[in-house]
Amino acid sequence: MVTTTGDGEPLPISIESTDVAELEAAVGVLRALDYRQGGGFCRDAVRVVKTASLLLHWGTVSDPLRARLYTVLADVHNLLGWTEFDIGRGEPARRRFGRALEIAGEAGNESLVANIRYRLGRVHLHRHDVSGALAEFARGRAAARHSDSRRALAILAANEAWAFAMGGDEQAALTRLGEAEAAFAEAGSWPEPRPWESFFRETDMAAMRGTVLTELATAVAARHSGEAIVQLSGAADRYGADMARSRSLTLIMLAQNHALRGDFEEATRIGEEAVGLAAQLGSVRPKDRLAPLERLLREHRGDAAVRGLADRIGRYRAEPLL
Repeated sequence: MVTTTGDGEPLPISIESTDVAELEAAVGVLRALDYRQGGGFCRDAVRVVKTASLLLHWGTVSDPLRARLYTVLADVHNLLGWTEFDIGRGEPARRRFGRALEIAGEAGNESLVANIRYRLGRVHLHRHDVSGALAEFARGRAAARHSDSRRALAILAANEAWAFAMGGDEQAALTRLGEAEAAFAEAGSWPEPRPWESFFRETDMAAMRGTVLTELATAVAARHSGEAIVQLSGAADRYGADMARSRSLTLIMLAQNHALRGDFEEATRIGEEAVGLAAQLGSVRPKDRLAPLERLLREHRGDAAVRGLADRIGRYRAEPLL
């Protein structure tokens, strides 16, 4: 890595593939930590940014390695944007994503650009800004087509379905969802996923179908909740400890669908598990996503267990993140 003179001044060094591979591995470790424990536990990502920036500034890098190094730097900014979003810092998240887009462009990595646009869309979606989300997803889809990444296109189609469902457009939501599922049915023939899109596999496709149907059950017609329960139950069962945040969000929606169907006993049982898991994460997203369930529980005014869960959710949502 970077060496210095006796005066502490950096010296130009030759960057080898092993140097870049170490940074790529470090980003992989941080991404796994984010999936498992939430964005609040990924502060070390800043060190990778500094190291990659120093190597680009001071190092002698061949053109192929330079593209890889730019990709690492863009990817870690992408990850930092996601972790900022995960801990409720929207404006810093957008700045990180903006920087990630600039660097991914310098790397000529359209697949990564597509992923950054997907994540920017999710920031809008979390704020219920449907038009902003759809605009980012459309830009991401264009980048995905340029990169010939069918996985990226499936991810974007599934998330467009979520946005349309949130906006109450049932037909568009189901059409986009069908496109995503049709594409993903061919996933066995796809090349190995890039690190930033490797999370999206069969379990996530099922969870996305359940998510879209949950939004439709809430915004359009409660009849969608039955199929949502089937999809979300299967996804929750398959998410392991390495995807704890995804499991918590899935359980929250599962409990919400049971409440929509009037099965408050099951909603309470699953909701208790969801809150217990969410409380272990460094993420504000479960707090925000619990709001519809809390509202349904308080509207029910049922037995002591229902009231107890509603109060527990209220306390948890009021607690500081870390």
